[in-house]
Order: sequence, then structure tokens, then C-alpha cells
Amino acid sequence: MADKRILLGRVLGAHGVRGLVRLTSFTAEPEAIARYETLTDDQGCRRRIRLRGRVKDGLLAALEGIEDRAAAEALKGLGLYVERSALPQPADDEYYLADLIGLVARDPQGRGLGRIVAVPNHGAGDLLELAPRAGGPTLLLPFDKATVPRLAIAEGWLEIVLPPEQAEDREPT
Repeated sequence: MADKRILLGRVLGAHGVRGLVRLTSFTAEPEAIARYETLTDDQGCRRRIRLRGRVKDGLLAALEGIEDRAAAEALKGLGLYVERSALPQPADDEYYLADLIGLVARDPQGRGLGRIVAVPNHGAGDLLELAPRAGGPTLLLPFDKATVPRLAIAEGWLEIVLPPEQAEDREPT
């Protein structure tokens, strides 16, 4: 698989007056984000990270070069990435959620529905954002076994069973 950047965390905001930031980590163990020491941000700038503890909504961290609250506040919403090649290779039956982005979505009859463009999680579980092949607004679908009974990452596709209310509105092409 081509090397690409994988989002590992996001700055939530400033903490205190000395430049510390609150961040959320998307790694399986939140503190594992610190194992990568140097991450890149949304603009590709290198960011060295040092964890300083936990806070209610995530982790407390120091980012190299950020010395005051104003500088920390300016980073709110900033994504922190690592190159895919720096991550451990998943087992044969495992994958990273980022691997789903770009996959072709097919219905159970093999007809193309569109492509997966994002895998958001708003707190209640992972979702698949499907850009329909015929255009129009994207669909948010639960990423569960009922909706995605088959997944073939190496072949570049997944099978999606649309919920009845969405299947009625979509005629696959």
C-alpha cells in the first residue's frame, strides 16, 4: 500500500499559560501517540510531542516551540500525523481505519455504490462516509457487520447493505 499520512491525534485547545495543549489521541492506547515523538501537522510541519499527563477530555502535552497560551490556542483543531510506514504492520485479519478511505463500495449484487471518503467517529462508533457514484450528498453509514458484511481491502472494495430508508432513495449503477 502506498505510504500516506495517518491522523493520530488532534489538538483540542490550550491548557494553562505555558504553552501546553490538550489533545485527543486516536491510537488504541491514547498514550501511544507519544511513541512517535515527531509527528507532522496539517501543513506538513514537524512537531515534537512530550506528554505531560491526562486531562478530563484527553491528554496534556507539550509541543516543541510552543511556549505560551496564545501559541497553544492558535493550534486548536490541528491534526497530528505519522507516516503509514512508521506504524506497526497489522495482522492479516486487521487493518487501520484509514485503509478504508478510497475503497469502492458495492451492494450485495456487486453493483458500485460509490467510494468511502472518510471514517468519522462522533462518539457513538465508527461511521463510513460514502460519496455516491451518481453524485449528490454523502451518506453516513454505521461501520458494523450488518452494514458491511464483506471487506476486501487488498482488492479495493467493501460490500455495503444500505438501510431500507436509504436503499429506496438510491438506485445503484
